[in-house]
Amino acid sequence: MTVQRPAILLLQDGTVCYGKSFGAIGTTSGEICFNTGMTGYQEVFTDPSYFGQILIMNSVHIGNYGVKDEDVESDNVKIRGLIGRNLEELYSRIQAKNSLNDYLKANNIVSIEEVDTRALVSHIRTKGAMNCIISSEITDVEVLKKKLAEVPDMAGLELASHVSTDKAYEMGNAQSKLRIAVLDYGVKKHILHCMVDRGAYIKVFPAKTKADELKQFNPSGYFISNGPGDPAAMDYAVETVKDILNEGKPVFGICLGHQLLALANGISTFKMHHGHRGLNHPVKNLTTGKCEITTQNHGFGVDPEAVKKAKNVEVTHVNLNDQSIEGIKLKNKPAFSVQYHPESTPGPQDSRYLFDEFISLINSN
Repeated sequence: MTVQRPAILLLQDGTVCYGKSFGAIGTTSGEICFNTGMTGYQEVFTDPSYFGQILIMNSVHIGNYGVKDEDVESDNVKIRGLIGRNLEELYSRIQAKNSLNDYLKANNIVSIEEVDTRALVSHIRTKGAMNCIISSEITDVEVLKKKLAEVPDMAGLELASHVSTDKAYEMGNAQSKLRIAVLDYGVKKHILHCMVDRGAYIKVFPAKTKADELKQFNPSGYFISNGPGDPAAMDYAVETVKDILNEGKPVFGICLGHQLLALANGISTFKMHHGHRGLNHPVKNLTTGKCEITTQNHGFGVDPEAVKKAKNVEVTHVNLNDQSIEGIKLKNKPAFSVQYHPESTPGPQDSRYLFDEFISLINSN
């Protein structure tokens, strides 16, 4: 077993938690957030939408089935740091290639365990999202306070371009008539697979690709991906979305893509109190009247008051916990979006019908 050092977690409001080191030794900082899922930790850690954040995993045991190469949503771990009650070095799954400890070390992720995560999550739910710092090398809280004061707030940060692909790439059957241009603001691998599995030929473009270059692919539809950071800081993306909407071709957005579709139609976004992250958020489809259990990961939302004033936008989905907006569609164009993750890895597959609807929209356009 790895010899552990004392570790410290300091929150922006002055809260201090003491625990033990796990993963890489060092100091890391970012916005604290929490995920309530009991499984799928490796997919969560590699989700680009978590870039810039330190994650609390609320389940008591994390790491007990190890890690394997296939269980990823991107090429490396995207979280800045990890907080757990029991981060397990031993694992039981025979297919696993490594322990969680080795995996975090290989990705240079500083982590802390033996923290009362349920109490900490309760604190964040009450006080709201804030920055924090973890250190397994600095024991002076006053020094950590000075370092934490230098960490920028998530509001106003443009992070999508930091996790986007550097070069465009293609997936699927090149002979397919279904050609989808994907704007990569931090797209998850399983989102791409959900389109390819439905017969689409896709080309994934870097975040700051202009609409004219997207058109050269001759797409039959456009996809606006998930990703990290503040959508209101992404003027370049909003302009691109406006341009592709003017083409009149089908458009589908997920998470950050949902927020960008709203911004492109004059609807503002806002920083949520503590966000939605987990595998069991109930969402009502207002078109069918059915409820679906969804996977979510977002700290920003679409302003419900602004939606009410938008003449050409209809709300299609709402969160049953807090009535926040979970889906919209345009009345005058073939475009729609959802705030949650219908590819659902990890999580239930209640919402994968949305990919079928996107393909049907392309075929009927």
